[in-house]
Order: sequence, then C-alpha cells, then structure tokens
Amino acid sequence: MFLEFEKICRSFGGVNALLRVSFYVEAGTIHGLIGPNGSGKTTLINVVSGLTESDSGRLLFDGVGIHRLPPYRIAALGVARTFQNIRLFSNLTCLENVIAGQHLRVGRALLPRLLRLPSARLEERQSRQDARGCLSRVGIENRALVPAGSLSYGERRRLEIARALALRPRLLLLDEPIAGMRQREIEEMESLFRSLVQAGVTILLIEHNMPFIMRLCSRITVLHFGQTLTTGTPEEVAGHPEVIEAYLGVEG
Repeated sequence: MFLEFEKICRSFGGVNALLRVSFYVEAGTIHGLIGPNGSGKTTLINVVSGLTESDSGRLLFDGVGIHRLPPYRIAALGVARTFQNIRLFSNLTCLENVIAGQHLRVGRALLPRLLRLPSARLEERQSRQDARGCLSRVGIENRALVPAGSLSYGERRRLEIARALALRPRLLLLDEPIAGMRQREIEEMESLFRSLVQAGVTILLIEHNMPFIMRLCSRITVLHFGQTLTTGTPEEVAGHPEVIEAYLGVEG
C-alpha cells in the first residue's frame, strides 16, 4: 500500500477533526476524498503534507512513517500539494512561481551562482526549461512571463498545479483543484490528471464536483464528522445508504 492511514486522530480545542481515520491509497491511482464541509478532509491533507501533526495514529508513505516529519522532509520524499485557497506569489511571473517549486530538488550552491560559473548557468537554463514544461503541461505556457496576480481564477488554479509538478512528485495532494473552472477547463484537468497517473504519479483528490469524482477516481473515501464512513469504488460509494443520507442527499 502506497499511502496508509492507521487510526489518525486530531482534535482542535476539544473538537475531534479526525477520529481514528483508517484507509489506504494504492500506488498509480486517483483516490477521491469526499464528505460534507467540516468533515475533516483538508485537515487530513494537512496531516499528510506535515502542516498539521496528528495527535495519534500512524501515516505510512511507501512504507516510511511520515506522521512526525516536518513539511520540508515530507516534500523531499516526493509529496506535493495544492491548497483550497490558492497560494501564489502574485508579484512574480508564472515562470518564477514554478521555479520556486523546484527548491527541494535543484541544488543551487551560492558560490557558483555568484561567480556565474558554467555549471550554475547550465543549471539555471535547465531549471527554466523544466518550469516551462510544467506550465505547458497544465496549458498555460503562453502565460510564462505574466505576473501570477494578473491571471484569471482558473489560470491561477492551473499555475498552482504546475508549481506542485515542479517537485516531480510521486504523490500529489489536490484540494478542490477544479473549483471555479469552466466545463472545458474541467475536462482538460481530467485529461491532465489521467496523464499524470499514467506517468507514475499517485493522486489523492478532494473535490465537491461529484460527476468529476465518480468519473475520475478508482476508489473513494467518505469522511463524516472526522470519521471514515466508507471506502470503495465509485459504484459502491454511490450506493452506500449512509453516504446517500449523509452526503449525497435523500429525496422525498
């Protein structure tokens, strides 16, 4: 199992945000994470990326316990993420934003850069080329030299994904990545995510767009009041009585 949650607990001020959450994510798949607002989805993603430390339980990434590691060490293992609220450097260009995402995998020794040695210039050219490749992959290479703050909402979403890809992740955590996008953009993101999986990236995806989740994910976990309600295929989840009542809604 590529990513395994074992009885993860986290509380804030006496409120249980996560209560003994247990499930696993298989390598080379897109795994959906759904549930009502306040069910603990983003908190769980924060635990995986190291922004929030669990109170108890274990989190294994490719067999390595990461539940006590700081964010930079988790990222160095190949875990990248996007945020529900977009976090970009608005005054930097799109290209510079993506280059910033390379910091853990590109060695930028200070002395060679100050002296403008050939090795430093070569590294800089390669860095910019790789960054352009990430922008191209999400469909905004033509915006490379534009300040991030001038992008449309959908383009900013794409840029954040491009910056995450700059880390060359093995695991990509996406928190509502298609929010605010038009239907054509959503279809393009669906194609992108499928291509990433074919390239060996595993994706854990939070999203409220149920048709998108049901089409894209091989397995889905449902959280409710910080607990794992169920995990299964899209068909199993859609037909689960408690899921229908708690999240999908009951008519009549």
